[in-house]
Amino acid sequence: MIKSFFAKKLTKMETVTAKFSVEDYHKMIETGLLNYRHVELINGLILEMSPEGTEHTYIGETLADYFRRLTQEMAWVREARPITLSQSESEPEPDIAIVRLPHSLYRSHHPYPEDIYLLIEISNSTLKFDTSEKRNIYAAANIQDYWVVDVKNKQLIVYRSPVNGMYENETRLSLDSQVSPLAFPDINITVNDIFNR
Repeated sequence: MIKSFFAKKLTKMETVTAKFSVEDYHKMIETGLLNYRHVELINGLILEMSPEGTEHTYIGETLADYFRRLTQEMAWVREARPITLSQSESEPEPDIAIVRLPHSLYRSHHPYPEDIYLLIEISNSTLKFDTSEKRNIYAAANIQDYWVVDVKNKQLIVYRSPVNGMYENETRLSLDSQVSPLAFPDINITVNDIFNR
């Protein structure tokens, strides 16, 4: 009788995940609780970030440097630095974020959605995550231009037109295609140049 009572109680229990706000996350950072941890806040959860392979690092560095030259005095290019998306209790660290000037805006806070022109994730082992959870939090934050560099398939996935937390426009571009950031229509980038600079 006692065994069956507890068995019934245990089957009805549900696992509840503790979630954190951006403010909680900042407090943890300030106290040093997350020192030496490579983490980001996604939908209230603190997630370990995957280590970067050499190709991921190479593409990220060369693409960020390329954008710095192209957007000089028009935007600031950040590499693997936090952005704050309070609506979804997220503080991801996209591989590249092209944000508005002046740079001094970010002395007291990370860029907010309204500061962001373009987000780019370099995806090798993280492609599924970057095209699902990351895509969804960026769409919910109304990020107008989100690119995923698909390293394995040598293509660029472009997400645009966020409506009600979803991107209405998804385009997969092959190596011979060209694309321009929405905020900088005069800048034309060949997808092949992303992989072969």
